[in-house]
Amino acid sequence: MVAPLVVTILGSTGSIGQNTLDVIARHPARFAVHALTAHSRMDLLAKQAFDVKAAVVAIPSQATAERFKTAWADAPNRPVILVGAQALVEVARDPASQAIMAAIVGAAGLPSALAAAQAGKRVLLANKEALVAAGSIFMATVRESGAELLPIDSEHNAIFQCLPQHERASAPQGPAAGVRRLILTASGGPFRNQRWADLSKVTPEQACAHPNWSMGKKISVDSATMLNKGLEVIEAHHLFAMPAEKISVVIHPQSVVHSMVEYEDGSVIAQLGQPDMRTPIAYGLGFPERISSGVGMLDLALAGRLDFSQPDLKQLPCLALSFQALKAGQGACVALNAANEVAVAAFLERRLAYTQISQVIEDTLSWQAGQSTRQLESLGDIIALDEQARSAARRASAI
Repeated sequence: MVAPLVVTILGSTGSIGQNTLDVIARHPARFAVHALTAHSRMDLLAKQAFDVKAAVVAIPSQATAERFKTAWADAPNRPVILVGAQALVEVARDPASQAIMAAIVGAAGLPSALAAAQAGKRVLLANKEALVAAGSIFMATVRESGAELLPIDSEHNAIFQCLPQHERASAPQGPAAGVRRLILTASGGPFRNQRWADLSKVTPEQACAHPNWSMGKKISVDSATMLNKGLEVIEAHHLFAMPAEKISVVIHPQSVVHSMVEYEDGSVIAQLGQPDMRTPIAYGLGFPERISSGVGMLDLALAGRLDFSQPDLKQLPCLALSFQALKAGQGACVALNAANEVAVAAFLERRLAYTQISQVIEDTLSWQAGQSTRQLESLGDIIALDEQARSAARRASAI
């Protein structure tokens, strides 16, 4: 009997983490869970840890540790509790697990995702910032350590499935042979038929009401502004060693075609499926085999039609700024991500108008362009620039 693949889930109480546990529960003989991490939802974390018999949990503070202990109550075999930001790095490196689901949202997930890559593990990457802010460092680390990298974002997972088989789970240094273009699909979010200038009164509730996907608040806002798609363009550039000019975005409201690869002979290969994150998660966990995910069959006759249109960058300033940042270099990508996190947080707290998100990003990119040029050669360099960019974005968000 083959030993189960032992998995650690960074961000287990988020939507990706919960879906990962759902897939794992369908294959009790194939997977085991070593460690779980969470930032705030201690009741849910305690239930998850009890259900999967996790040996370790990592949480941010002593206060959350006490809440976790209270939630655990009188249940036996309480897991080891690690506390603090460094705990995330420790569980990512822990040799007790072979695979890491890196699903912490935002720049907070970067050090642990990089630690997993340094340890040579199978990294199921759902954290965008590892590539947006530190793409060259992260991919070089994957190559040097021999880690196995599997993208979990539905778009990148789709491209991964549509590319040639050779070395797909590594970190390529050039585009795959015969590939002309990568085509990322985007639903367009809840406001795709409205002008940007008319959205100043949009509320957080409206922005988070995604028509197709069930996601957390931050990523839902990013999907509405299409900054999320811009981050995915930057990710695709690093993941597949593809020049920016060979990456396209197309609006596809039905979210049935998750992305496409165009080849030099004119062939276009697409990956289709239900808008359910368990599909890419199951693909990453089971790779190179395909396993049951719990996702239902796709009924194209029921879908009826599939629509596609070009995005209007004049009406999608956040997407336009993302392309601008990618062309400007890694420092601009760090600033783009930092500014967006600050601006979205302010919007969700009702301190910033929806349409001012792009202005904060643009102002922060202008600030970054005025800084002295320096090489970002280490995680420390990236974190330092990220902190400075956040300060600039906070100043800009006080509009």
